[in-house]
Amino acid sequence: MSLQYIVILPIVMAFAVSVLLCPIVIPFLKKLKFGQFVRDDGPESHLKKSGTPTMGGLIILTSIVLVSVLYMWYDKIIGPILFVTLGFGMIGFMDDYIKVVMKRSMGLRAWQKMLLQILVTTIYTYYITRYTDSFEMLIPFSKGYYLSLGQWFVPAVFFIVLGTVNGANFTDGLDGLASSVTMLIATFFAVVAVAMDSGTVPIACAVIGALLGFLVYNVYPAKVFMGDTGSLALGGFVASMAFSLKLPLFIPIVAFIYLAEVTSVIIQVAVYKTWKKRFFRMAPLHHHFELKGWPETKVVAIFSIITAILCLVGLLAI
Repeated sequence: MSLQYIVILPIVMAFAVSVLLCPIVIPFLKKLKFGQFVRDDGPESHLKKSGTPTMGGLIILTSIVLVSVLYMWYDKIIGPILFVTLGFGMIGFMDDYIKVVMKRSMGLRAWQKMLLQILVTTIYTYYITRYTDSFEMLIPFSKGYYLSLGQWFVPAVFFIVLGTVNGANFTDGLDGLASSVTMLIATFFAVVAVAMDSGTVPIACAVIGALLGFLVYNVYPAKVFMGDTGSLALGGFVASMAFSLKLPLFIPIVAFIYLAEVTSVIIQVAVYKTWKKRFFRMAPLHHHFELKGWPETKVVAIFSIITAILCLVGLLAI
């Protein structure tokens, strides 16, 4: 099958769906008063974002699902990736709904969110251990050597999936940040999938197109935010896509920003609980740089540049 059909067409279709849905869905979200809650202890520049429509991740998810379903016949491997993406997206939707509609600022309780994430991960882990041979992980820069974890594979799946999903969630905090970073990661996966002749190409390209369309309205100053609906879904896509290509060990490279964001939160909490001091001015990491005086657009640009360079490093590491 031609590359135009499995690469270009999914990008164009997902972009069209996303960019056309935004001007329809955004006013609807405004009408329903699905506005963003902004912490008053955060950067002052973010206070003006209060009320900006959130749950825009529904636009991203709709674009990905509509296009991916059209390619389900192409390769059954698309199904599990779509399941994980949609599964985590629905968890994010419940979290956003509770925050925005029910006016409970913390959304789902931590244990509820974690329990649901474990449930989705358990179903996905059962699938890949029962119906696939994705038990090995390519070691970066090893010239083709794979790591086999044996009985430790299942715990590794849980650790990697949950870590990636929550890293993506923490990355969503500035206009266009999570969208830009994840679009570059999806491009990395699409290039690798084409080179490997993998059936995952259409869904990777659908994610690229959906995010490009969403970015039209999500770049600074954002007219809509993706919310947890979008960020958790994108984290699920990155993790499941990596396992499908046997590249989970590449996540710390290409998704380094995810890792940095979630690690900054862990460090901040640990240091504060131990010494009652803050290690960063504010966590996640992007807020630290904002409070050091970086404009929001600079933080997004630098983090995106870092991701682009590391995706190139990832290609060299295969």
